[in-house]
Amino acid sequence: MHTPPKKIDTLRRLIAAGDWRGAFALAAKFPRLGAERNAILDAQEAFTRPAFLLQLRKDPAAIIEAGKAALLDKYVRA
Repeated sequence: MHTPPKKIDTLRRLIAAGDWRGAFALAAKFPRLGAERNAILDAQEAFTRPAFLLQLRKDPAAIIEAGKAALLDKYVRA
């Protein structure tokens, strides 16, 4: 019998493939993101609504980079 992949394994594959949009979309659904929660959710927002963040005078690219660091720290380097 084939068991489906664990979400954490899927997340790590998305990160390794450089699919940050997919990685943030998946990670944003995790119930416990810990200290990295805001950076991950903000990065998801930057992908989905960058124009909104620009209206708030926030840099979507910088927010995404901070989110990448948070994902790597929490799920890859941990």
